[in-house]
This record gives sequence, structure tokens and C-alpha cells, in this order.
Amino acid sequence: MTSALLLIDIQNDYFSGGAMELAGMDRAAANAHQVLAACRQAHWPIFHVQHLALRPGAAFFRPDTPGVEIHESVRPAIGEALIQKHYPNSFRDTGLKEALTDAGVTDLIICGAMSHMCIDATTRAAFDYDFACTVIHDACASRDLVFDGRTIPAAHVHGAFMAALTPLYARVRSLQEFLQSLQDN
Repeated sequence: MTSALLLIDIQNDYFSGGAMELAGMDRAAANAHQVLAACRQAHWPIFHVQHLALRPGAAFFRPDTPGVEIHESVRPAIGEALIQKHYPNSFRDTGLKEALTDAGVTDLIICGAMSHMCIDATTRAAFDYDFACTVIHDACASRDLVFDGRTIPAAHVHGAFMAALTPLYARVRSLQEFLQSLQDN
């Protein structure tokens, strides 16, 4: 079993002042930073995923803007892989699957944003590729959504998507549960 960390779209546009601010992004990024530090200490492979919006009229993650940059709290270190994507699923039209396979990865620890888009799409795809997934729920963030004339609060959106991933697609754990599991092994 080889575990790796997959940090998805922790980019400046999702933070305060960014083009698509998410609820709880500061907390999620701080927790993702702790996950990253623990995985670096364990010498696990680290994969950073950066979304680049190439479609005309994109409102955020536009190339060559400060908002597209990976947030300083989880910036890649030398030797850590950077995968650029253009779709919610981090595997679609990228070299992610090959990079994970080449590294011998069987288990993925997943953090990032948005819970209801890229975290969900990537986790489900990873499961389909036979990776065992663990999503660190409090190292992920979402936003309010509107459906059928009603606003669904970000916390409810996030909770619904985390619940939908459990138990088939992923183990959904808190930061503390994850850190404790590292100490137990």
C-alpha cells in the first residue's frame, strides 16, 4: 500500500477577496496545510492540482491572474507534482492517473475545493480507477447553492456531498482522525 496526498484547487480565487470566495476556505486551507505537513513528514508522494479555466467568459481561475495561483498555505515544494486541469474531475485530460500509477499509489488522501464539484468528481473517478480514497472533510470547502428558488447553505451542501461519498466512494475523516491514524500506524 502506497499512500499519496491529492490537494485539489486550493487557489487564491477561493479565498476572501477572490473571484469565487468559498465558505470556510481559510479553515479548510489551514487544515489542508496540516495534512500536507504530515504527509511531507511521512515522505508520501504529494500531488497538487490546479484548475485553469480556459472557457470563454470564465469568472475565476483565469490563466495569468493572481487568483489562479495555488494559495501560499499549501504551495508545492520542489519535487512535488503539479497537475493542471480544466474540468472538475482531476483525471479528465490530465496525466494524474499515470503519475499516480507510476508512483505506485494505491491510496489517496484528498483535500481541497469545491466539495460539491472537484472533490466529488475526482473522488468518484479515483474510486472507479480502483484507488482507495480518504477525504478529509474539514480540509474541504464549498459555497451556497441555489436550487428551485431556494438557497442551500454551504454547510448543508458540504455535508450532503460528504455523506454521499460515504461509505462506498471514500472514507470521510476529520483532520484529527487522520492525524491520529498516522500516529497509530
